[in-house]
Amino acid sequence: MKPQRPPRILVTDFDGTMTRFDFYRMALARLLPPEIPDYWEEYLTGRLTHFQALQQLFADIHVPEADVLAAARAMELDPACAPAVQRLQHAGWEIRIASAGCAWYIERLLTEQGINVTIAANPGTYDAERGLRMLPPLDSPYYSPATGIDKAAVVREALASGAPTAFAGDGRPDLPALLLVPPDHRFARGWLADHCRAEGIPFHPFERWSEIAEKLMQMG
Repeated sequence: MKPQRPPRILVTDFDGTMTRFDFYRMALARLLPPEIPDYWEEYLTGRLTHFQALQQLFADIHVPEADVLAAARAMELDPACAPAVQRLQHAGWEIRIASAGCAWYIERLLTEQGINVTIAANPGTYDAERGLRMLPPLDSPYYSPATGIDKAAVVREALASGAPTAFAGDGRPDLPALLLVPPDHRFARGWLADHCRAEGIPFHPFERWSEIAEKLMQMG
């Protein structure tokens, strides 16, 4: 009998990593009136936390649910994501999504593609009157007041299990998690890739999430 390969773990961001675009950008372009405050600028200048900026922005969405789902689909989840997930899982990789976004749209997009993975994200509900209500995950072991979900905590837990661990991300909140894993297990695009290049931090660049799966499969 062929010896069983020890488990390995890929912790991955969702918005801008498994998808081409972030949900908040799709919300700004498709769902929100132009006169709302610039919550993202308030985050960048330190007046709001990352969680507060997204929470307030999402709460200003007041459109039919079908329009919100259409905006979520416009994030462009990698069309090769489902078979890539299956290949990794068959090869012994456990995939854990660690997202500072909202589980409401993440779960729906993954379900549409038949993808079954572990998700750590901020819970939420939607109705047109109250908007997309993103709630702090106070009972999560990964809870962070700043981002809702502390992605570095997800990675630390994976590393503590002794499993070889990789991380993939694209944004500012992903940097602490990326730096925890070995250089050849780091995957970045967008802001995160630009920052790594500027600071001389080794990583693998990617454009589509399925490229990560191919690279990990090549590593054996």
